[in-house]
Amino acid sequence: MAEASGRAGPSLRYFCTAGRGLEPFLLREVRARLGATQVEYVSGKVFFTTNSELSKLKTLKSGERLFLLLKKHAPISLSSNKGKVFHEIQKLVIEDPRCWLDIVSKWKHLHGNKVKQGNISKENPKSLKRKSEEEISIITKKQKREQILETVSDECHMEEQKKTVVLETNNDMDLLSENKTFPEETSESRIEKSVESNKDSFSFRVSCRCSGTIAKVFTSQEVGRVLGITLIKQLGWKADLRNPDLELFVHLNDIYSVVGIPIFRLPLATREYIQTAGLRSTVAWAMASLAEISAGAFVLDPMCGLGTILLEAAKEWPNVHYLGADINDSQLQGAHENIKSAGLMDKIELLKASVIALPLPSESVDIVISDIPFGKKFKITKDIKLLPNILREMERVLHVGGTVVLLVSQDLHKHIGGCISNCVESDTSLNATSDNKNGAAVVKDLNPKEKNGSPRSISSSIQGVETEHFNNKITCFGSLAVVESYGVSLGKTDAFIYKYRKIPAAGMQ
Repeated sequence: MAEASGRAGPSLRYFCTAGRGLEPFLLREVRARLGATQVEYVSGKVFFTTNSELSKLKTLKSGERLFLLLKKHAPISLSSNKGKVFHEIQKLVIEDPRCWLDIVSKWKHLHGNKVKQGNISKENPKSLKRKSEEEISIITKKQKREQILETVSDECHMEEQKKTVVLETNNDMDLLSENKTFPEETSESRIEKSVESNKDSFSFRVSCRCSGTIAKVFTSQEVGRVLGITLIKQLGWKADLRNPDLELFVHLNDIYSVVGIPIFRLPLATREYIQTAGLRSTVAWAMASLAEISAGAFVLDPMCGLGTILLEAAKEWPNVHYLGADINDSQLQGAHENIKSAGLMDKIELLKASVIALPLPSESVDIVISDIPFGKKFKITKDIKLLPNILREMERVLHVGGTVVLLVSQDLHKHIGGCISNCVESDTSLNATSDNKNGAAVVKDLNPKEKNGSPRSISSSIQGVETEHFNNKITCFGSLAVVESYGVSLGKTDAFIYKYRKIPAAGMQ
């Protein structure tokens, strides 16, 4: 992983969204890559401080979308009086309007004072103009259907519905009819005067997402509309659906109220070098980051599919020999196109072969990384019998001390215990983790619960990450010992990342 930038500059507070279960990877990445400090997380988001420049921020691989943190507030207090709740939402702005102006100023400075957020791109002006005209046409059609409110997709889980609320002033004051407490221009007159210079040109739109209790009481449209009207009245900003100066992202739930400004137009998870998407790129990178890849290593993906894991690994660790195998011709063709598009033909080789009969010598591979596709292209009930053969072949080609990283579906996870001899007693410490702690840490779901629904009490070696230690017990398949496992989300389904280390036969005695 690349070292953090040494450039001196103002430190800013950010948050980055992450797929559920990938927060531990993002925690480590922002520290290692950006030299981040004050790193903390809540489910789905990692907060951190760094002075890194834009080019460095864009190198994050395990995050979804990156935001400059504008406000992190306690959750909105709910009340039977709707007007009081609306006032709580307004307080996100009216309690500290100077903060809003300060953070927006820092955001503009970060981008070299280029105001239009949609124009932060290396594309030429004509291309941008064409894109803008196309976007306006699409938005106009949506406006006819939805009139005031615009609902779009915005957040880290791909299949989860999110709503973007764009503000228009027509009849919006009706929502505030229950709330008569909008502050008059009094002690904040100096701040109001400082806003005057922005009134004639500064525009915005709001993307709002509500979850938890507040989502049962108010829609994202209602919340976003109230917040937007407050910004119009308090700061003099203008709502603009078509081409705003900036977009504001708001997420309200039972734990916090967060407001941020997107740093980049496209999500970090969008990989320009991947032509045909397969496995989610953030998950593929996370798997590769666990594999301890070093220069000169021989890395194998025996079920490579479209080659996403190999692409992510080769982009991050280029001085390595990568080999992808698959039995399916169409998958290999897709992988070939992806590798060619990414300019990695000299780094990654492809081979048609069966995962249970690899044409490789024994102990010839340093690292095996693969997404086992059971439950997607195969039926668990029919093909689960192949799993021991797959693991056995991986074990054969891997040399002692080598690493295996596998992604398995939730269904396969339930069956994997039948393939593994559980808890073989050993007096010898495995010392498999990177910090050489005794025992293997297994990172579970971030919010695990017992059958009775109460939270599970598990010690933690990483702040905010629940871990479980095997101490002197090793979970193995043959000579493959489990080092750690992570529960992650693939959108509609959950999955597990397993990391194994091949240990000497003597280590099992």
